[in-house]
Amino acid sequence: MYDLEKVVSDIERKNPGQKEFLQACKEVIESVLPVINDNPLYIKNKILERICEPDRIIEFRVCWEDDNGEIQINRGWRVQFNNSLGPYKGGLRFHPSVTLDTLKFLGFEQTFKNSLTTLPLGGGKGGSDFSPKGKSDSEILRFCKAFMSELVNYIGPDTDVPAGDIGVGGREIGYLYGQYLRIKRQNTGVLTGKPHTFGGSLIRPEATGYGAMYFAEEVLKQQGVSIVGKKISISGFGNVAWGAVKKATELGAKVVTISGPDGYIYDEEGINTEEKINYMLYLRSSNQDVVEPYAKKFGAKFVKARKPWEVPVDMAFCCAIQNELNGEDVKELYKNGCKYVIETSNMGCTSEAIAEVKKTGMIFAPGKAVNAGGVAVSGLEMSQNASHIYWRAEEVDSQLKHIMKSIHSQCVQEGTQEDGSVDYIAGANIAGFKKVADAMVAQGY
Repeated sequence: MYDLEKVVSDIERKNPGQKEFLQACKEVIESVLPVINDNPLYIKNKILERICEPDRIIEFRVCWEDDNGEIQINRGWRVQFNNSLGPYKGGLRFHPSVTLDTLKFLGFEQTFKNSLTTLPLGGGKGGSDFSPKGKSDSEILRFCKAFMSELVNYIGPDTDVPAGDIGVGGREIGYLYGQYLRIKRQNTGVLTGKPHTFGGSLIRPEATGYGAMYFAEEVLKQQGVSIVGKKISISGFGNVAWGAVKKATELGAKVVTISGPDGYIYDEEGINTEEKINYMLYLRSSNQDVVEPYAKKFGAKFVKARKPWEVPVDMAFCCAIQNELNGEDVKELYKNGCKYVIETSNMGCTSEAIAEVKKTGMIFAPGKAVNAGGVAVSGLEMSQNASHIYWRAEEVDSQLKHIMKSIHSQCVQEGTQEDGSVDYIAGANIAGFKKVADAMVAQGY
């Protein structure tokens, strides 16, 4: 029998100073410990100890030349966390905040997220402390070539299939894939999130945001409520936020905020026209990492150096980065009438935020379920590449919606409480864990 405090203490001792990884582990373990203690096979096979340790960590130096001819040096990583269900699958993140701690927590979360999709995908994550902000296309190209030159020997279509993440969009994936082709001379679809002109899937850039809205729609249906007419606040302005705004508008909701490091936009009329939504793509491609130009172009309100959670809404979607929503933010949301917090970024809410949500009685949907749409469509892209076929956007969107409904059903099945309410955190953690754990038991050690 396992004791929660001792398990968490052991993980902390083995991973000193890695607060995000410990936070992710603790959140899952709190849900699954009763399941483990009730299953002698999980205990005998040391599933808990094994599942909290990555299979391997690859760390490397990335040297590249800037436009002034000066050599720059960054660090690169690939954390291959667990491949019991299939090849390692998870994004590459290029951002100054990237550390090994960050990538270990993301790889851990990815393992259970990928399990929930029901696709044959393991969990992994990678990236670099390189920042694309303010860099020229040539500098980004040179960095991507250098990064892939180090990573190339550790990935493959049946081994590890990276994708994009923060700072890694279609341009970066194209540059990385080009270098892979030059070195390996194999057109195997080893990266997902590729431009659709050479093997990428339609709606992949929008997929995480689309999936989040499909999941949220199911949460509302579970409550006997429609998403039509709901007022929504969204943080971030990258691909995830963009996809969420597009699908929310299509489903009849109204998004009134987006945000960036410089502050947030409040558009009372709604970010609901093709011009406004497409302008988000321009903001991201500018590499300036700011949202204020939106306010100047469309006459919306810009609030400098603040978060969007002070705006009265029905639903809040954190779509930017980990731990972006804290306990005080939740209090502000609740005070202003918000009823649903939909965690769309990976571990977008602090532990204090989740505790506060539970205290208020608001409905909370966790990131490992909500944002699984991105990796789901990446898995569909892998299928298209392997079969040398190409699906229409409608086909991909239909399969994505089916997968998100299936994830919601798994959460309801494992998370329904005695009073009939659904604990989506427990539901997602238990459903994701069981499939991985059962595979690990079946495969031995």
